[in-house]
Amino acid sequence: MRFINIQNNQGIPKYKQIISSIEKTIEKGHFKKDEKLPSINKVCLEFSISRDTVLQAYEELKKRGIIYAILGKGYYVKSTEVKIKQRVFLLFEELNIFKEDLYNSFIDNIGKGIQVDIFFHHFNLQVFQKIINDSNGYYTKYIIMPTNLVGASAIIKTLPVDEIYILDQTNAELKCFPAVYQNHQKDIYNGLEKGKTKLNKYEKLILIFPGFREPVGMKIGFEKFCKDYGFSYSVITEFKDTEIKKGQVYIIPDDRDLVKVIEKSKLQNLKLGVDFGIISYNETPLKKVVENGITTISSDFVAMGKILAQMILKGKKEQIENKSTLIIRHSL
Repeated sequence: MRFINIQNNQGIPKYKQIISSIEKTIEKGHFKKDEKLPSINKVCLEFSISRDTVLQAYEELKKRGIIYAILGKGYYVKSTEVKIKQRVFLLFEELNIFKEDLYNSFIDNIGKGIQVDIFFHHFNLQVFQKIINDSNGYYTKYIIMPTNLVGASAIIKTLPVDEIYILDQTNAELKCFPAVYQNHQKDIYNGLEKGKTKLNKYEKLILIFPGFREPVGMKIGFEKFCKDYGFSYSVITEFKDTEIKKGQVYIIPDDRDLVKVIEKSKLQNLKLGVDFGIISYNETPLKKVVENGITTISSDFVAMGKILAQMILKGKKEQIENKSTLIIRHSL
């Protein structure tokens, strides 16, 4: 094991000396991909150091994607790229245009030398669990969108607790972890409150809330606003062949329902912003121009990505509530 060089009284932890030795050996081309490393026990005996010291070194290299482990067989070289010091695991629920803005902002601000691998669970708990189980121990940071999946917190807590960050939605079970999140109950309440002068012209507010992907806080905030200000309201789970009546305002979290409502209004010859109103959720470029402009309640996803990157780079452990605003356009 001439490639491993450990010196006493050097002021550098021995596990870091092991890491550095292996990195240099790989860089020189003496270790090839899939080549087996000396066993932990062999290194311990050679240098009279503890098993924990060697294990710490190997596990750090594993997190960075440089080596991998096969149960009962040992550790092997996975990658000859040793310059990457951090590997970030990023688990989204799905990719849409505003989550793409978040991702691009994060990548732009995280800088070079950090590898980011993105995965999607598509609101499926089994997929969520498998992705996390398969990735456990192979990354230096874990960023997770748990959405409203029941049981997600227990799965998340199987990961290294000091390396977890929660994104977009959090809950009481995840309050122990740093996060950049939306306060959906507060955001929809404040957004509607900001637009109250225009909403006063309408007779009824209707929230289309399927409840599968949508945060429950959104429904709670909507109902609280309507009760506090005396608005007639209803919550429906789907918009399917529904007759739009004059004087109604639709609050629409899902863009699929937004299309359905606009299509139905055309069939009924109703004028948006005059006969009825729409408030959509989450800003996209198209909403600036569709039907002369769709009013939105939206979090700043670009800011969310930037804040998250800064937290990772600076090692901050905070819970930051991302800003949201109402953008008033022709549809209201």
